[in-house]
Amino acid sequence: MTDRAAAHAREADGASAGRPLVVSVPHPRTLDLIFTPEQRDVLFRRYRIVETEPEDFAGLSDEILGSARYIVGQPAIDPETLARLKSLRCVFNVESNLIDNMPYETLFARGIHVVTTGAVFALPVAEMGLAMALEMCRGVGAADEAFRAGREAWGGAGNRDARLLSGSDVGIIGFGDLGRALNRVLSGFRARVRAYDPWLPKSVLLEHGVEPTGLDDLLAGSDFVFVTAAVTSENRGFLGAEAFSRMRRGAGFILLSRADVVDFDALMAAVASGHIRAASDVFPQEPLARDHTVRGLAGFLRSAHRAGALGVAFKRMGDMVLEDMALMDRGLPPAVCKRAERETVSRMRSRPVSTN
Repeated sequence: MTDRAAAHAREADGASAGRPLVVSVPHPRTLDLIFTPEQRDVLFRRYRIVETEPEDFAGLSDEILGSARYIVGQPAIDPETLARLKSLRCVFNVESNLIDNMPYETLFARGIHVVTTGAVFALPVAEMGLAMALEMCRGVGAADEAFRAGREAWGGAGNRDARLLSGSDVGIIGFGDLGRALNRVLSGFRARVRAYDPWLPKSVLLEHGVEPTGLDDLLAGSDFVFVTAAVTSENRGFLGAEAFSRMRRGAGFILLSRADVVDFDALMAAVASGHIRAASDVFPQEPLARDHTVRGLAGFLRSAHRAGALGVAFKRMGDMVLEDMALMDRGLPPAVCKRAERETVSRMRSRPVSTN
C-alpha cells in the first residue's frame, strides 16, 4: 500500500475481524454524504470498513483486497486487481451512471454484481425538468427580474410569449428511470406524451402510458423535447443540427441526462437563430469556462448540474446499499439497486462526476 493509501485507509478494530469487509471509495461522494448518522452506525456495526481514494485502491494490501466482499464506489479495476479481489460479491456505484472502467465480462463470469443507486436522482431531476418547462412557458424568472427593475408588464402585456404546458405535445428521448419519473410528474398536465427509446420494445412504453414513436416524428411533433438518455457508444452527439432543424419553431429542448448525447455547438446555434429555446442542467465541460458562449445566450435556460443533488436523494443511497448488502449476506441477489446488464453495460460512456 502507498503512503497515501495508508493515510486514507481506515479499518475497524480487531474486535470486528469476523465481519464482512467493505472497501469504501465513493469519490467524489463521502460516507457522511451517503449515510445518515444512524445508517453509518449500522454500516460500521455490521461490517469492517476500509476507506481509501480511487488512485490508491489498487495499492491496498492483498489481505484487504482478498477479503473485500463489497466495494462502495466504482474505482477503476484492471484485470490484475480484480484477480486479487477473491471474495468480491458486489460493486456499489453511488455516482449514478455506470462507468466503463472495469472488465465487466470477467465480473459477470465470476458472478459478481455491479449495481447503481442512480435511481435516487430520477424524481429530483424530473421535477427540475418540469420546472424548466414551466419557466419556458411562463417566464417567471424573467418577469421577476423585470419587476424588481421597475420594467414589469402587467396583465396580458406580460404574456405575449406565454403558453400552457397543459395539453401540449411532449416528447421524451430515453425512457429509463428518469424518463419514467418525468412521465409521472407530467401526468397532471394532460399532455400527449410520446417516447423514443431504441433499447425498449413498444409494449414497455405502452405499459407506462406513453406513445412509442420514431425519433424524427418525436422531434417534429413536440412542443417540448426532454432528453433523458444515458450516453452510450452508439449515441454520442446524435442530436445535432439536423435534429434541431426538424423541431417545431419555438419548441423547447430540455437536456437533463448528459451533454455528450448532444452536439452542443449545434444546440447553441439553433437557439441563437431563434428556431428553438433550450434548457440544460448539464454541459460539455463542468465546471463551465467563465467565457463560454452559452452563459450569455438568450433563449437558453441554464442550471449548474444541480437537478439531482438533494440531501434526501444522497441519503436514500445509504438505505439502498444497506438493504442490498443485507440480502447478499443471506445469499440472495440485490433487489433494490439497479443491476448492470451484461449486454449493455460495456456500451455506457458517461464521464464520472467531479462534484456532488
